[in-house]
Amino acid sequence: MVRIRLRILSAVALPLALLACGKRDDDRNLDSLDNELVEAGSGNANVSDPAMTAALHDQIMVDPALTQHANADSVRPPAQPYSGGVPPTGIAQPPGRTPGSAGASTSETIKSAPAPSKDCPGCTAARESLTLGALAARQTNRRTSACAGALRYSASWADRLPADVPLYPGARVTEAAGANTGACALRAVSFSTNARLQTVVDWYYTRVTNTGFTAEHQSDGTQHTLGGTRDRDGGAYVLFLTPRRDGGTDVDLIANNGN
Repeated sequence: MVRIRLRILSAVALPLALLACGKRDDDRNLDSLDNELVEAGSGNANVSDPAMTAALHDQIMVDPALTQHANADSVRPPAQPYSGGVPPTGIAQPPGRTPGSAGASTSETIKSAPAPSKDCPGCTAARESLTLGALAARQTNRRTSACAGALRYSASWADRLPADVPLYPGARVTEAAGANTGACALRAVSFSTNARLQTVVDWYYTRVTNTGFTAEHQSDGTQHTLGGTRDRDGGAYVLFLTPRRDGGTDVDLIANNGN
C-alpha cells in the first residue's frame, strides 16, 4: 500500500518539478530579451553588436603629420593678444629731417612769420563755433560770411582748395566743406599734421605772401590765427591753428576763392 502511494506521489511530483524548471528557463529568456530591448531603446547597440564593440575597444590610430590639417577652416583664438600699439609719429620721417617739420619740404625759401599780436578775436570765434559753417559765418570778410550758409560737407572739397592756399603737405583731413553757387567759391577744411605749429605758420606765411596776400598773425597764448586778403581778386583766407600734446598741429582753413 505504501509503495503504491510513493509511486503516485512520484508520478505527480516529477511533472511539477519539470514544469518549475521550464518556467525558470522561460523567465530567464524573457529577462534577457527585455534587457536587449532596453539597451536598443537607449541607443546602446554595442551589447548586441560584436563588431561595434570591437571597433570601440580598438586603439585609435593618429597620424601626427596630419594633425595640423584638422579643422583648417575653424575659428581659433590668436596665438597671442592683438597689439593695440600706435606707431610713433616720426616712424616715416626721412633721414636727416628734423622731427616736427614733416611736409614742409618745398622749393621756396621758408620765411619766418612775424610774432603774433596778443589781440585775437578769431581765436574766440573758433572756440565758440561748433562747425566749419558756423566758423565761416563769423568771419569779417563779407564774401566769406555770406556764402557760409551754402556750405555742403564732403571730403572731396579738400581737393578743391585754392592753389595759393593749399592743403599742408602730408595733412590728414578730418572734415571738409565747400560751396559753388553763383558768386560763392568757399572752401573750409579741418586737418591735422605732425608738424609743429610754428612750422605750419611759417609755411603758410611764405605761400600766401609770395602770391600777393596780406598776412596777420594773432594768438591768445594757446591758439593762433593767420589770415589776410588780396585786392586783385577779393580773395581772403584764414587759418586757425591749435598745438597738440604730441607736438603736432590741428588746423581749420577757410578760403573764399576755391577751385
